[in-house]
Amino acid sequence: METGVTRLSVVDIVVVAVYFVIVIAVGIYASCTASKGSVSGYFLAGRRMTFITVGASLFVSNIGSQHFIGLAGSGSAGGIGVGAWEFNAILLLQLLGFIFVPVYIASQIYTMPSYLNKRFGGKRLRIFFAMLSLILYIFTKCSVDLYTGALFIQQSLGWDLYLSIFGLIAVVAVLTITGGLTAVIYTDTFQAVLMIFGASALTVKGFHDIGGFDGLWSQYPLAVANETVANTSCHEVNEHWNVLLRPLSDTEMPWLGFLMGQTPGSIWYWCTDQASNPSPSSAIITVIVQRSLAAKSLSHAQGATLLAGLIKTLPLFIMVMPGMISRVLYPNEVACSVPEKCYEICQSYAGCSNIAYPKLVLGIMPIGARGLMMAVMIAALMSDLDSIFNSASTLFTIDIYKHMRKNPSTRELLIAGRIFVVVMTVTAIAWVPVVKETQGGQVFLYIQEVTNYLVPPVACVFLLAVLWPRCNEKGAFWGLMAGFLVGAVRLVLLFAFPGPDRCGDSDERPAFLRDFQYMYFAVMLFWLTCAVSVVVSLLTDRPDHTQVRSLFLKMSTFCAIVFVSVVSHNILDQIHEEQK
Repeated sequence: METGVTRLSVVDIVVVAVYFVIVIAVGIYASCTASKGSVSGYFLAGRRMTFITVGASLFVSNIGSQHFIGLAGSGSAGGIGVGAWEFNAILLLQLLGFIFVPVYIASQIYTMPSYLNKRFGGKRLRIFFAMLSLILYIFTKCSVDLYTGALFIQQSLGWDLYLSIFGLIAVVAVLTITGGLTAVIYTDTFQAVLMIFGASALTVKGFHDIGGFDGLWSQYPLAVANETVANTSCHEVNEHWNVLLRPLSDTEMPWLGFLMGQTPGSIWYWCTDQASNPSPSSAIITVIVQRSLAAKSLSHAQGATLLAGLIKTLPLFIMVMPGMISRVLYPNEVACSVPEKCYEICQSYAGCSNIAYPKLVLGIMPIGARGLMMAVMIAALMSDLDSIFNSASTLFTIDIYKHMRKNPSTRELLIAGRIFVVVMTVTAIAWVPVVKETQGGQVFLYIQEVTNYLVPPVACVFLLAVLWPRCNEKGAFWGLMAGFLVGAVRLVLLFAFPGPDRCGDSDERPAFLRDFQYMYFAVMLFWLTCAVSVVVSLLTDRPDHTQVRSLFLKMSTFCAIVFVSVVSHNILDQIHEEQK
């Protein structure tokens, strides 16, 4: 099935406008009713959220336009294998709920930098964490969000990609809403419902149009564009497209590399990815860990991770498979391989798999419904960008600029934060050409590769901080430095010697870049950091005994309470059954 170019109609544009009015109203209402008179109220919604609200917010915090674009794009390019990341997240969410959150609550902290400061003391780890977060914001979050959001606008309205980027930034600047975590959580919950139902409806419609699962399984391997590059195989579907964990010989996602190498990156994302300062005057970033800390109790936080894990089974069906369906329905556009043709379609020489989801929305959804879907995607993106801008400003001014300047005024900090956001945005826009041409144009795989060169050391240090009382500040710091240096060198070399970005190009990179798959490199990076941290900790003084003992006793108490509660509940159930 191939159709002409489809754009948003006037009705769709009206739906988008009405949707944004509703979102703004919900945000303002929640802001007015939120408890913001304290740090806990502003940053953690008064710690009164139930597991349903927090679980939905955990899911939507992870799912944004880059997820829909990325998962659907990789699904269209390589099959269901990319869905393995979602199942990996199910397990790591439980690590957050049952190992990390009890420690964070026992430590009485609001943010991850403050946990590092309380666990190890000193300022070095806090500054490093802030700098690493800013690097990741620029190269994996801000740039990717701008690119994926602009793709939605480009496909919907037919604008130039970079005009779409500047239009997106303008809308974010006009419609930014502040008001603490409560406003964002309630807005996210509203969007999560629409996302899931809208994406589910799109999936059902897509399967209906191609003849169900049997139609997808039979047609997807044959979905090839009419025009191809002679004597190449880049237009062909991966031979392992129908398995989640691919053989060791697979260069994109070998099962051993995925299980061992992706896990540290997932630990960083799900268990430690939150960076801000508990200053009521500073802006707020509300990401994964902070959502969990907003729960009214430990049991609600753990219930939220279980609920979020359950919902994480959906993306394989409502994002990855729709991307595959889009390739079946629109092979000449989604599966294009001729570089010049691809650039005409999506302004990328590497391929157009990233347009799979918006193309499917515009192609098969009825008028009005496609406007609503586009509005949900763009609103989620705007929420992400708003959080990124606020968090980056806070991190730079509080954790970095204040250490460079003695006693800066509030006005000076405000100006410095705004200037940094402008610099970060310009840098991110300049980086967009790299994002859209790397990893064969698959934005989701680009994110995974870059983060896996930088975050495994962070995952190692947090695991040691939570599980090994003997780890001290010197061990953690030098372990991070060693891991970061090795990972950063690899990342610089990766962009200094880029791989083939067009169909037909040969891979001229050195063997240690070409043949050393990034997931295996992440495994090495993780254990290198752990080894350095352990050795340095053992060779230097023990951490403050009272501080560490208090943290771990509290953690043990929480775990004991949970265990006793579960056992008692089972005993009471058995007694009740016997009485019957």
